[in-house]
Amino acid sequence: QVQLVESGGGLVQAGDSLRLSCSSSTRTFSSWTMGWFRQAPGKEREFVAAISWKGGNTYYADFVKGRFSISRENAKKQMYLQMNSLRPEDTALYYCGVELTLHDYGTGLPTAAEFGSWGQGTQVTVSS
Repeated sequence: QVQLVESGGGLVQAGDSLRLSCSSSTRTFSSWTMGWFRQAPGKEREFVAAISWKGGNTYYADFVKGRFSISRENAKKQMYLQMNSLRPEDTALYYCGVELTLHDYGTGLPTAAEFGSWGQGTQVTVSS
């Protein structure tokens, strides 16, 4: 069981930046494709970004392309989400997870059902 802890959320104004972190103590951290999802009140958990186990491949939802950047440092067992030009609609609880079901990103973006080992989430609130 992979255990993940998210941090770095906060209350910011539109146009500001935040950097989220996802940390793990598991020895197998570098073996997993990892991802960020978010969930706003009353909405389903949606895909934000994912990164392959070595970091060579990254994937983004259209609504964050050009604004968010995902990265990882396997030696530190850390994954990050740099969020720039934040918008009020980015307000949500952000989760990191591991890809439990191998996903073919050539056919589309993954759903939350394909990921797991969620942390407790970190709240991002963007005011207008």
